[in-house]
Amino acid sequence: MSPIEVSLQAALDALGDPVRRRIVRELAVVPDWTRPCGTFNDLPVAKSTLSHHFAVLRNVGLLEQRDEGTRRLNRLRRAEFDARFPGLLTLVLAEDEG
Repeated sequence: MSPIEVSLQAALDALGDPVRRRIVRELAVVPDWTRPCGTFNDLPVAKSTLSHHFAVLRNVGLLEQRDEGTRRLNRLRRAEFDARFPGLLTLVLAEDEG
């Protein structure tokens, strides 16, 4: 889904979960299409729950995924999301996890 089609409430709901915010922060520091889903092993959730978090982020247009062989690679759609919700990702990325 394109971020243009997403309501502010849906974006806030997606970013309201600390695991999803951590996924977003981790993707923000790597080049596009270099981080496979299977490398998020350090998150405190089951693999099925992690798949759900990725789906939520995809559904609000924050994340784009593509399959490459047996891996599913991720891209944070920062520019598109920033255009729709200016400053929101900046706040998430600046958040102190501690």
